[in-house]
Amino acid sequence: MDYIPDICRVCRCEGTPDKALYHPCVCTGSIKFIHQDCLLQWLTYSRKEYCELCKHRFAFTPIYSPDMPKRLPIKDICSGLVTSMARAIRYWFHYTLVAFAWLGVVPLTACRIYRCLFTGSVSSLLTLPLDMLSTENLASDCFQGCFVVTCTLCAFISLVWLREQILHGGGPDWLEQDNQQANQQRVNKFEYSLNSPANQNEGGNNPAANENEEEVEGEEVAEGNDGANHEANNDVNNDVNNDNNGAQDDNNWNPIEWDRAAEELTWERLLGLDGSLVFLEHVFWVVSLNTLFILVFAFCPYHIGHFTLVGCKVDDIVSASHFEGLLTTISGYVVIGIALVVLYLLCSLAKLKKFRRVLGLCYVVVKVMLLVVVEVGVFPLICGWWLDICSLSMFDATLKDRKTSFHLAPGTSMFIHWLVGMVYVFYFASFILLLREVLRPGVLWFLRNLNDPEFNPIQEMIHLPVYRHVRRFIASVIIFGSTVLLMLWLPVRVIKKVFSTFLPYHVMLSSDAPVSELSLELLLLQVVLPALLEQGHTRLWMKGMVRGWTVAVAWLLNLRSYLIGDEDVIHGDQPAPPQANNVHANNVAPPPAQPQGEGLGAAHQAMLQGGGPTGFQPYKRPSIFAARVIMLVILMCVTLFAASLFSLTLPVFIGRRLMSIWMGDVKIHELYTAACGLYVCWLSLRISLFLYNWIPQGYNVIIVKLKQWSLLALKSIIIAVMLIGAVPLLLGLLFELVVVAPLRVPLDQSPVFFPWQDWALGVLHAKIICAVTMMGPQWWLKQAMEQVYNDGLRNLNLLFILKHLCLPVVSSLGMALSVPYIIAKSFVPMFDVDEVTQTLVERRIYPYLLSCIIIVSVCTFQLRQFRRLYNHIKDDKYLVGQRLVNYDPVSRKSQSQPQEAVVS
Repeated sequence: MDYIPDICRVCRCEGTPDKALYHPCVCTGSIKFIHQDCLLQWLTYSRKEYCELCKHRFAFTPIYSPDMPKRLPIKDICSGLVTSMARAIRYWFHYTLVAFAWLGVVPLTACRIYRCLFTGSVSSLLTLPLDMLSTENLASDCFQGCFVVTCTLCAFISLVWLREQILHGGGPDWLEQDNQQANQQRVNKFEYSLNSPANQNEGGNNPAANENEEEVEGEEVAEGNDGANHEANNDVNNDVNNDNNGAQDDNNWNPIEWDRAAEELTWERLLGLDGSLVFLEHVFWVVSLNTLFILVFAFCPYHIGHFTLVGCKVDDIVSASHFEGLLTTISGYVVIGIALVVLYLLCSLAKLKKFRRVLGLCYVVVKVMLLVVVEVGVFPLICGWWLDICSLSMFDATLKDRKTSFHLAPGTSMFIHWLVGMVYVFYFASFILLLREVLRPGVLWFLRNLNDPEFNPIQEMIHLPVYRHVRRFIASVIIFGSTVLLMLWLPVRVIKKVFSTFLPYHVMLSSDAPVSELSLELLLLQVVLPALLEQGHTRLWMKGMVRGWTVAVAWLLNLRSYLIGDEDVIHGDQPAPPQANNVHANNVAPPPAQPQGEGLGAAHQAMLQGGGPTGFQPYKRPSIFAARVIMLVILMCVTLFAASLFSLTLPVFIGRRLMSIWMGDVKIHELYTAACGLYVCWLSLRISLFLYNWIPQGYNVIIVKLKQWSLLALKSIIIAVMLIGAVPLLLGLLFELVVVAPLRVPLDQSPVFFPWQDWALGVLHAKIICAVTMMGPQWWLKQAMEQVYNDGLRNLNLLFILKHLCLPVVSSLGMALSVPYIIAKSFVPMFDVDEVTQTLVERRIYPYLLSCIIIVSVCTFQLRQFRRLYNHIKDDKYLVGQRLVNYDPVSRKSQSQPQEAVVS
């Protein structure tokens, strides 16, 4: 056979004495060998340290100078340490300056400028430089300044984003039509000037019409006529171009120029983390921008609103609301919006088109801001207060109690009610989305479809007039408020009349409890209820119940075509052509033909209509259709009332009965009883569903399934006892001994431990540790947790979980609890110490050992850093080069065998 020489995989050349070939990875065949220089060039280009084919990491051995000593001299080590310390001090100084600038100067300046502007006195302006250098209330001022800076940055980002929305989606129709009409007039003026008789006559005197003249004279006449035409039309052309550029400057905004300007600007350079001092300029611009935003968007609207409220003589009412600043500023923005509308109309009468466009854009900004405040702030707050008012009798409370709590903590009360309202709005919207999946497209035409890809609330705020938003707001308040009355207030009244002793719910925290019950509430809200909602397939069950109710009501009222649709539509076939007598087709008329300059407005109008042929499905209208729809609404209200009555009574009743068997006549927080009853109901439904699916399959199948589920239940109980019982208890007890007891219990008192509370706190700590572990790097605990999660509940590997998860975790926590106790109880008495010293050791040994572990970890880290510094000094002074190491499977196998033995 012919001999085939070894060649490099990169340059395809053979090896030479100067450039030897190496085989540094597992690859074989024609790509086995490579030159060291070729590999280094490829690694520099690819920025990787391993082979892209076999994933083997390349190894290099250092080559040092022959005169290198076995140990580095003390002088070299000291010089390296001094250099490293100098570099560390320089970095520390620079990062300290960065932190002082961004976390100290910027928020402190923002807070004190804000306070100076809103003081309203000339003396505060004169003493502003001295106030900047004052050291009083630094921490509180910095905290408040961070809030002010955050608000100004959010306002700036919102303005930029709103500008993008206007540029890409267009402004309101009245603003775009004015702009398009002005452009069309200029274009018509330009075309008329080109086709004017004067230009045509002048253009007639050209060399082509004067054939009897000489060639040179013809050229001169042509040049003269062309110059005349150019001079006649140049001014018009320039005016049109300038006007078009000025009017469409925003629409023709090119982001490429901005990208080029910010090409070299990174977050490190912006914040000063790259080591340069350019960030001081950025700090100055941030402070200036912050001051400008405070002056324009806070100071001016506040004082305009203040003067307006004083003029209307309602300032006392606003002052009594505990939110004088916020309400005054919103009133100022309302006045500014009205003033912008008036100025826009005046500019329209005076034909000041540029000022009119600027005023129109400012009005759009103010309108969108106020609508966002109403949609995100006011509406959920109204829902939260209405929910609280309708549920007062359920908790044996009165409006006087709510008024007292509001006066004691107005900010907290408003935030809690806003949060409750947001949760209610979120779940209401989720239920509407579920209804859209069941009902025929077009039934819920009066509610916005949040899943529509063309739905853009900001574009609607920009384009739709204010009266449309007011009408939507009133309709939303009526719908949401009526739902609360139907599902909360009316069932509570019925329960109080029928079951007089069932209400009120007991939700007061026990004041004599050694530890607050807040931990158990957090446990139920963070662990129990999410697990019930996630593992219980709640959404699927609810969707099935809604579908069943819809089918039953559609059959009862003969509204199947209206509610669900026809059979051919359900199965995906094309529906039959709608008849004029019995089919209610889409009543959305086709848009009229738009002029050439109004295409953008028509597109926006079509987008805002939302629906069209794809959002509506024709249906057959039965006789007495209106009466059937009224009966549908009545049945829906009765069903919602019955479902709410069932949800408010049955889980709590079951939970109370079960908890009374364990706790007796002690009053228990209704959150616990409701959670217990929910789990019992969920378990009953799951068992009933399983039996419903198994019974038709026969007795033998039921026996096999019961064996499988019994085995799975036994495994789950064992794992739950270890992971949900023992591990949280040990973790909570360890936290109690290390942190809580040394801080809260003096040495002359004996600590009292409550296992139930420690277990609850341990569950929360275990959840936090699991979340941090899953987000962290790869190690044995994360690998074991990922394996258990991937296996799922039905494929539980009991041996793997006990061996690789339960046993290591329980052993570690048990050793952390037992070793200090054994030392304190067994070894310390051998030294014949007094009782006070023994008590001190017993109470402080846990935090002391934790401190020792932290110190040892820090020393180990510093030792590794010193070793890296030692190698770095040696490489800088004596390193000559590096040599590529060939792959040796024998040495690799010998190195991997102990690791495999440990793993196995």
